Amino acid sequence: MAYEARIEITHRPGILDPEGAEVERALPALGYHNVSRVRVGKSIRLVVDAADEATARAQVDEMCRRLLANPVIEAFSIELAPPVAEGS
Repeated sequence: MAYEARIEITHRPGILDPEGAEVERALPALGYHNVSRVRVGKSIRLVVDAADEATARAQVDEMCRRLLANPVIEAFSIELAPPVAEGS
């Protein structure tokens, strides 16, 4: 069965986020003075074929630990769902 994996990768607490800091510094110049604690991460979507949801989750978790995220400085979360048809 196919599963769409939605992976969110963020910096771990206490890890500097220079991109987030730059966005936070720039927002007041655009009139947004009420924004704080900006953190920038990445979002990855992929479809994996697996026998069941547990197998799909285990494979995506391994992908994150081995390639997609740096587990020393980044945390990740995985959400699985049936894939959305293209063009929807």
